[in-house]
Amino acid sequence: MVSAKAIQSLILKEFKLEFRNKVSISSMILYVVSTIFICYQSFKEITEIPVWNALLWVIILFSALNAVTKSFSHENKNQQMYFYLLTLPQNIIIAKTLYNIILINVLTIVTLIIYSVIFGNPAGYFSWQLWAVVILGSTGISGILTLVSAIAAKTNNNLGLTSILAFPVMIPVIITIIKAGKNAADQLDISVNAKYLLALGGLDLLIIALSFVLFPYLWRE
Repeated sequence: MVSAKAIQSLILKEFKLEFRNKVSISSMILYVVSTIFICYQSFKEITEIPVWNALLWVIILFSALNAVTKSFSHENKNQQMYFYLLTLPQNIIIAKTLYNIILINVLTIVTLIIYSVIFGNPAGYFSWQLWAVVILGSTGISGILTLVSAIAAKTNNNLGLTSILAFPVMIPVIITIIKAGKNAADQLDISVNAKYLLALGGLDLLIIALSFVLFPYLWRE
C-alpha cells in the first residue's frame, strides 16, 4: 500500500541528488535570469497587461520544461529495476510529482520576483490572486510534465518527446492560467476570477489522480 514514509524517503532522495549536482540548480536560475534580461533588452518597458501576463508564463513554462524533463531520464534501467522491487510505483510517482511541484513552484516564485522587479507588477507585489494563479498554474504544469517525462524516458529522445506530448495536454491548463492571470493583473474582483481558480485547482487534482492511476501500468513496462 501507499506509504507516507516511503514517499518522504523518495522525496529526500530527489533533493539530495539535486543539490549534489549544483550545476543543475545554477543552470535553472541562469536560464530564468538570462531570459528575463533578454526580454528587458527587447522591450525595456511593458505597459500592456496581456503582454506582461503572456511573457511571464512563456518564461515559466519553458523554465519548468527544462527543469522537469530529467525527472526519469537520469535513472538507468538497473536503478529503475531496483526501485521497482523496493517500493510501489504509486509511491514513486507521488514522490516525483511532489518533488517537481516544490521545485517548479520555487523556480516560479523566483521568476515572478525578478520579473516584477524588472517590469513592475500591475497586480501589486502582494496580490494573493496573482500568487494563487502562479502556484496553482505551476502545480498543474509540474504534474503534466512529470507524467509525460515518465513516458518520454522510455525513448532516447526525452526532451523532444516531452515537448511534443506535453503541450497538447497542457492547453486547458494554459488557457485557464492566461485568463486567471490577466484577471488578477487587472485587479478584478475575486467573484470574476473564482471560477478560473477553482478550475485550476480541479485540473491539478485531476492531473495528479491520472498520474496515480496510469503510472503503474507504464512502470511495469
